[in-house]
Amino acid sequence: MRQHTLKRSYEFKGKGLHTGAPAVMTISPAPAGYGIRFRRNDLGDDAIVRAAVSNVADVSFNTSLEENGVKVLLVEHVLSALAGLGVDNALISLDNVEVPVLDGSARPYVEAICADGLQEQDSERQFIEVREAFTYQDDLSDAWVKVEPCERFEASLTIDFNSPVVGVQTCDFGPSVDYSSQIAPCRTFCFFSQLEQLAAAGLVKGGDMDNAIVIVDRDADAASVKRVAKLFNAPDVEVRQGYLSNVDLHFDNECARHKMLDLIGDFSLLGAPLKARITAMKTGHRINAAVARLILKQFTQGSL
Repeated sequence: MRQHTLKRSYEFKGKGLHTGAPAVMTISPAPAGYGIRFRRNDLGDDAIVRAAVSNVADVSFNTSLEENGVKVLLVEHVLSALAGLGVDNALISLDNVEVPVLDGSARPYVEAICADGLQEQDSERQFIEVREAFTYQDDLSDAWVKVEPCERFEASLTIDFNSPVVGVQTCDFGPSVDYSSQIAPCRTFCFFSQLEQLAAAGLVKGGDMDNAIVIVDRDADAASVKRVAKLFNAPDVEVRQGYLSNVDLHFDNECARHKMLDLIGDFSLLGAPLKARITAMKTGHRINAAVARLILKQFTQGSL
């Protein structure tokens, strides 16, 4: 199987979900063997950050990378799109620190790239293969991830936030699932109870009703709703059927599907497509990164 890159460059404009800063991002073709790299144009042509698990810097509310003092925030959605479409090599150029959140999903990237298709390259695609099964048990929660050998990439995950609105949701992904239509459209989400906490921490400055699903997980009085409305610069915010404002879900399990979107993006930091079967319970960016490190260690060193 050959490596692939893009047929042309694509430009995306938006704002950072956490910084709120405007950003222009361009995804361009790259030669075989280049991998996926970010370039901070505002810091110079040499401000390069490789999309590698060794460069993961922060996984608190997104996946952020740092290399040689150069940072890039919120990389998981664009990385997921590239991995989901089978792009091996690309240069992602930014004029700011954070990737624009766009609509909170990977769909804008997928729609743009799929309009032209991919460019096949001369070099053979390399893979990361899991040789021995192992289970990662998180020390800070009851979350866990089981990793097993497989001839292809398959994943199954379950989320459970103890929320009557979301409930327990599952999502499966593999060769028979169309990433573009089944995973890419699924938007990022957060809980109402987190919003003011996140805002106090200097985050979600770019959050609004168009780029995130807000789940109302507690009784929201008028004062709380008003504060969040001000935070999102949305005067007509209201609670409807457990969600903030009139949110039309793309799928009943959209939250679980977005977690799969994130997982695909996070695991792309291995640097090559993964051949493994992943079963995950309550996983997130921090746990995904920890598991990816273990997979890479096993692949390169032969054992954990």
